[in-house]
Amino acid sequence: MLSIQRHHQSVEDLPYELVERKGVGHPDTMCDAIAERMSRYYSQHCLREFGGVAHHWFDKVTLYGGGADIDYGRGELTSPYRVKVFGKGAFRVGTTEIPVHDLMFRAAADVLTEVTTGFDPARHLVVELGVVDHQGSGRGASRYQPASPADLVPLRSAGLVSNDTNLLHGYAPLSRLETAVQGLEHRVNGPDFKHRHPDTGWDVKVFGSRRGDAFSLVVNMPFLAAHIESMDHYRVRKAVVQQELEEYTRSLGLDDCAMLMNATDRNGRPYLTALGSVADTGDVGVVGRGNRVNGLITPMRPMSIEAPAGKNPLDHTGKIYNIMAQRLARQVHEQCGGGAQVHIFTSKEAPLERPDEVVVFTPEADEEQVRSIVEAGVAGSGDLTAELIEKGITLW
Repeated sequence: MLSIQRHHQSVEDLPYELVERKGVGHPDTMCDAIAERMSRYYSQHCLREFGGVAHHWFDKVTLYGGGADIDYGRGELTSPYRVKVFGKGAFRVGTTEIPVHDLMFRAAADVLTEVTTGFDPARHLVVELGVVDHQGSGRGASRYQPASPADLVPLRSAGLVSNDTNLLHGYAPLSRLETAVQGLEHRVNGPDFKHRHPDTGWDVKVFGSRRGDAFSLVVNMPFLAAHIESMDHYRVRKAVVQQELEEYTRSLGLDDCAMLMNATDRNGRPYLTALGSVADTGDVGVVGRGNRVNGLITPMRPMSIEAPAGKNPLDHTGKIYNIMAQRLARQVHEQCGGGAQVHIFTSKEAPLERPDEVVVFTPEADEEQVRSIVEAGVAGSGDLTAELIEKGITLW
């Protein structure tokens, strides 16, 4: 059932706004990325070997970090990262085994290599499985213990139903503060910046606040200990980076903007890591504790508490509708003008193409135009699943 409400309060009208983003090297974001990569690799293997996807969920990933020897001019991991995945999945189809541990290890290794500097999976990574194939009382025997490829689900299968009861939200466009916070992290962890500043780490966290038209930003970003010779050298390098980031915020039109970089320096010690993340020295990450699907933590906005990363992309609406709500809001905004919010509610076993409720808040859109956008989006859930598996969608 679709409901269209002709009202939308802009967050820009609020006198105060807060936004946060945890960067790709933050342990929580690492876990989101690892869980989603595990689901993709598992799904791709099943499609390649059996023509369909075995039901699974790997959305309970925990990373407990290693140990490191860190000092000026020196940064070396002395104890490995440990990644543990809890969830459910099939270990074989009939008598043919699925190499679950190998797939999980490769997923974790690939992600961690991408979001750190100098990570060597052979020396720096241990992956532990807490995955089971136990059958629930409300499910058929083929769900986690498929007897043959016929028990698996091909891509774009008709007649799928929701695996859970979920409430999801999306909105568009981003506010000025949201754009700045997200843009800063993307910039610092982007390839051009890392090429110019190879001594910078990946565990970047950006906080932003706005009072009226006055902005304040806090950027926490480690440097790689092996590249920093002294406290004076650290201060020089930090000043160079901060100047570049301040120039970037001015390019966004934030003229009244104060920036604090590496607030931890107040204790007189530099922010140094071995590989670029606090996971180097034992910090812990968990799926779902970081950014929402739009890449931000936005307490002034509608925000789902679903943790979509690692969930089954075939029928888990906590994942599918989370992405869909965000995309529908963006489409309504771009095609109809004004801000938009989309809220999707579904109950368990409801057909994927017929969620229980879709509510759209928009100030001035034509009802038929909005209805057309929503109906096309909901009907495309199978294409969204294929995109998740084949190409990947960033959920953090």
